[in-house]
Amino acid sequence: MKTETNILVAVVRQAARGDSHAQGLLYDQFGKAMFNICLRITANRHDAEDLLHESFVLAFRSLHQLKLEKNFGGWMKKIVINECLRYCRKKIPWGELNDSHEQSPAGEDGNWFDGLSIERINEEIALLPDACRTVFNLFAIEDYSHREIAEALGVSESTSKSQYHRARQLLKSRIIKATING
Repeated sequence: MKTETNILVAVVRQAARGDSHAQGLLYDQFGKAMFNICLRITANRHDAEDLLHESFVLAFRSLHQLKLEKNFGGWMKKIVINECLRYCRKKIPWGELNDSHEQSPAGEDGNWFDGLSIERINEEIALLPDACRTVFNLFAIEDYSHREIAEALGVSESTSKSQYHRARQLLKSRIIKATING
């Protein structure tokens, strides 16, 4: 593990000096995981590819700001998510969304996703409306709080909560319906 960390540190330092081969190595190492984040948030392959490219360009221009080279992966993920949030702020008409949300009674949700593959769940998440999908991914997968989501997207906390609740309800109904219909 220490050897891998030392190699990563060396490659990041070379990339910071503008070494295109080192930048390519970082892209090869982290590109797929970062693309998956972009795709999960946008649900659009073309937009995800554009955001991935923009994120890496921004990262390579900003490498001098990275304090610990061994933290490149987490730092890169933050850049990718921020670029995706910028995209979502522009693309999604947040002002038109309803802020109301209802809490499900305790125990009502059950484990409606038990037995489903990650791939199947991701397919259903990708089908959610843009606002629901964005908030669901940030809250449930990336572990952002509703306050952080609200600040990042320029919406109210209530909007974040309502979109998350709506996403859960849509996922639940689609998955239950698919399970019943075979």
